[in-house]
Amino acid sequence: MKKDTKRTLPFLLKFIVGILILISMFVISIVFGAADIAMKDVWLAFTSQVKSEQISIIREIRLPREIAGIFVGAALAVSGAIMQGMTRNPLADPGLLGLTAGAKAALAIAIVFFPSANYFGTMIACFIGAAAGAILVFSIGALKKGGFSPLRIVLAGAAVSAFLFAVSEGVGIYFKVSKEVSMWTAGGLIGVSWKQLQVIVPFILAGILISLFLSRQLTILSLSEEVAVGLGQKSTQIKILLFIITTLLAGASVAIVGNMVFIGLMIPHIVRAIVGTDYRFIIPMSAVLGAAFMLLADTFGRTLNVPYETPVVAIIAVMGLPFFLIIVRKGGEAFS
Repeated sequence: MKKDTKRTLPFLLKFIVGILILISMFVISIVFGAADIAMKDVWLAFTSQVKSEQISIIREIRLPREIAGIFVGAALAVSGAIMQGMTRNPLADPGLLGLTAGAKAALAIAIVFFPSANYFGTMIACFIGAAAGAILVFSIGALKKGGFSPLRIVLAGAAVSAFLFAVSEGVGIYFKVSKEVSMWTAGGLIGVSWKQLQVIVPFILAGILISLFLSRQLTILSLSEEVAVGLGQKSTQIKILLFIITTLLAGASVAIVGNMVFIGLMIPHIVRAIVGTDYRFIIPMSAVLGAAFMLLADTFGRTLNVPYETPVVAIIAVMGLPFFLIIVRKGGEAFS
């Protein structure tokens, strides 16, 4: 019992620190931007019915945008952690393994053939596309004898992602809907509305909660297939459930912000350096730090070149590419 307390208490302290970081980033992201917002206006926006230009900016523009950032960052970080644990591949990431590219291609097709589809219909298309992209990647990765390897999966992911991006661009150009596709998939939080959040956030919440419920099984699965089978775990069923959750989280994220790479790669590695290799700790901490990181990137995007906005996807790519190269150089153990 004492041993469990010693293990749990440090994690609780770390988790509380993570929550405080997230709250701080949320306040910073609400205050800073093209328009000057005072802390007094932030307080009034949450605690009163007072109306003013600044308070309207908070309630109708910044608040839905930053809530979307929280859930997208959490979803991508958790889906990356699940993929890394399930495949035992340190380079796994929804953006690198075809999920977000598949969701984008499906989104372009949905815009063409179902132009009147609502947010729910668009999100379903993203789910289907994310699943198709992942299945393509893992199918190609499994063609050669010897099973999956991190390098083979990443190469397959790069090839499939390039193909699916070409499909989405080709559909956009041929059917003259490139502008609409770009509006959805620019990789940012511009224009996120409360109506979008009402549809998409419940799916992200459900995915994260189910992943927490399966975190113990994921920890066992991350050790080795033989250990999981030896402990009586139904590995196939667990993998199918985890695959569905990953598809759910990645598809919902693309439906809000478009293609976003590297969050699902970086955050789980950073989290493992903080809390260890137990996914009961990795998943909740990944959700918190992924959300905080997304808010940080969005705040940079809105303040680096005021009044213009730098794409969030570009900021994350600048941070993520060196991280990716370090992990490749160190064989996946750089931050573990």
